[in-house]
Amino acid sequence: MEDRFVKKARNKEIGKIGEDIAENYLKNKGFNIICRNYLKKWGEIDIVTRRTDKMHFIEVKTVSYETKSALEQAVTHGTWRPEENVHAFKLRKLNRAIESWLMENNCDLNWQIDVIAVKVVPREKYATVKYIPNVIL
Repeated sequence: MEDRFVKKARNKEIGKIGEDIAENYLKNKGFNIICRNYLKKWGEIDIVTRRTDKMHFIEVKTVSYETKSALEQAVTHGTWRPEENVHAFKLRKLNRAIESWLMENNCDLNWQIDVIAVKVVPREKYATVKYIPNVIL
């Protein structure tokens, strides 16, 4: 029973690390961070950003590895990628949260959903970032 709680806490910790990395990545690419972790009971937006005249709603997916060599081996062998966890059900929930955010903030700008996939090796303070723009039209 305790293992499940420890695993859940570890996943939340890894998710936060991934979101911090994604936020820094976006700032370095000229995005203005509006908010993080916008939460409604029907969905959550990890990061809300704006660049020029468009809103970007960012979904961050993070996976961790014990070592950098384990990460490199996973990439070489084409194993599971974090962005594969952004599926139709997740996108529907995200769309509902986006609709709420747009209404609450009286925002009528064009917008898109982007995904940032982070692969991280916390112990070695190493990460890779993959930015996937406009995952749905």
